[in-house]
Amino acid sequence: MTDAVLALVQAARTYPGTPPVESLRGVDLTVAAGEMVAVVGPSGSGKTTLLNLAAGLDRPTSGSVRLAGHAVEDLTDGQLSGLRAHTLGVVFQQFFLMDHRSAVDNVADGLLYRGVRASSRRRAAADALDRVGLAHRVGHPAGKLSGGERQRVAIARALVGRPALVLADEPTGNLDSRTGGQILVLLRQLHADGVTLLVITHDAVVAEACPRRVDLRDGRIVADTLTGRSG
Repeated sequence: MTDAVLALVQAARTYPGTPPVESLRGVDLTVAAGEMVAVVGPSGSGKTTLLNLAAGLDRPTSGSVRLAGHAVEDLTDGQLSGLRAHTLGVVFQQFFLMDHRSAVDNVADGLLYRGVRASSRRRAAADALDRVGLAHRVGHPAGKLSGGERQRVAIARALVGRPALVLADEPTGNLDSRTGGQILVLLRQLHADGVTLLVITHDAVVAEACPRRVDLRDGRIVADTLTGRSG
């Protein structure tokens, strides 16, 4: 698929041990530009390993992982860091914000490794916060924001560089159901606007809201289903 942003081809990851742990076993997965894909599965199914491979945080033991057309396994650490900085946005379950810094500064940090001047970083960060409905919280310290607002800041940080792919790791996992529902609405709005999303989740509501659902079991894809949902 020529418009593939992410492609795993017979990707496997085995971790050393006695016996070795086969976390992923020959996974084939392609995410095209503009898709919103949920990856679901029980604990130990390989979701985190798949995320780490997709994010270029780990390399496959065998097979290939291609991110924006580049084979991750063939890149040096420096090349891989550069590719991540220019291609990926990541939303973590734990937010990973600097509580003493303002929302806009936290978001601007998402451009630190792209060679963007400080003034331009802040302008882009303010625009990203506006995009997620937080224009009124630009100067607030992250530590004084609500859980839902903090996740919106984290999403804005992932979006600020206009990445080819946004990876969201349990984006509603630390939120109550009402706030999680609001974040899900935001993610669907972003998808409707053309953002490509790969969402790792154990939440059935999140999975059902995505147009495509991939089920993992014991390191293998056991189902890849179009849900009929649209952005």
